[in-house]
Amino acid sequence: MKQFITHITLVVNDYDEAIQFYTEKLNFDLVEDTWIKENKRWVLVRPKGASECCLLLAKAVGEEQQSRIGQQTGGRVFLFLRTDDFWRDYHAMQDKNIHFVRESRVEPYGTVAVFKDPFGNLWDLLG
Repeated sequence: MKQFITHITLVVNDYDEAIQFYTEKLNFDLVEDTWIKENKRWVLVRPKGASECCLLLAKAVGEEQQSRIGQQTGGRVFLFLRTDDFWRDYHAMQDKNIHFVRESRVEPYGTVAVFKDPFGNLWDLLG
């Protein structure tokens, strides 16, 4: 038996702003952008070279969902981006003005730095 997670929902305030950040700043691929209804789209992005799991960018609807933007994990790191070259990607992200909230350090599981996306989510960049 084989199972895997195919999508993880990431609540955002604007589809186009989210697409721009993930494709231009993090260099993710836009896998799909399909209109479902007048105000709802099915938007999938994923890191280059990834094949199984995508982020589903979901525009918040209503006050409750809007209150969760950037707070889906209550202030903990939410997502973990593994790279084959930590320093290449770390410096590229700094050049694109991505805000690192914790500078790089070496841990038993690899080199790590924590950055924040424009929606307030915390990410580990792992090498």
